[in-house]
Amino acid sequence: MTDPMILSGTANDIDSLRQKLIAGSQKVQQQIIPQLADLGNEGLEVLQEFLLKRRYTPATWIDGKTYQVVYNSDAPTAKEFLETYFPEGIVPLKSDCGISYNSLQQLLIHQEFQAADLLTIQKMCEVVGQQAVQRRWLYFTEVENFPTQDLQTINHLWVVHSEGKFGFSIQREIWLGLSKNWESLWPKIGWKDGNQWTRYPNEFTWDLSAPRGHLPLSNQLRGVRVMSSLLSHPAWS
Repeated sequence: MTDPMILSGTANDIDSLRQKLIAGSQKVQQQIIPQLADLGNEGLEVLQEFLLKRRYTPATWIDGKTYQVVYNSDAPTAKEFLETYFPEGIVPLKSDCGISYNSLQQLLIHQEFQAADLLTIQKMCEVVGQQAVQRRWLYFTEVENFPTQDLQTINHLWVVHSEGKFGFSIQREIWLGLSKNWESLWPKIGWKDGNQWTRYPNEFTWDLSAPRGHLPLSNQLRGVRVMSSLLSHPAWS
């Protein structure tokens, strides 16, 4: 027979973690999520409850981290929960051009960042049109006129599924913090070391140990003009 004091202690622990997850800072929430994941079905229920309460507000990277734990769970209830409440993930896949971002979402959920980076530029070229698809990169004028909704969707997917480390908006935030100084930005995000540009693909870091803002690097090889158009886009205002 199980000691009721043990049950009570476990329930109190879970309730305490639940409160910290709901009311804590992002730093606290980041620590609480794996702790709940280690508590089996009871912890999983708290994480699912957390996602449900927040599903009508724009997803943050905390939601992304929570979603990933539930997504990776072996519990049959986890799959059923996600299929019922989040059949398309936690980021609305909006597009002004009818582009599907589901494949990009799947790569980012699985943290396959190198493949996601390649697919990001492919999707951006699809948005612009067949000529861009054939050349596999964008002119700065095409970036300037890029549909706001599509750019926000791509960016939101990157931010949410990278613990807030990656995304165009993150790169913009760092760039603005450096007074728009490009030569300061490149080493800060790991695209340059001294006078040497980081060589694609082997010298880039394709996981969360990378510097903040390291990815996506879809426009890294096309020069400052494209990057400037991207980070100055109306999508961020």
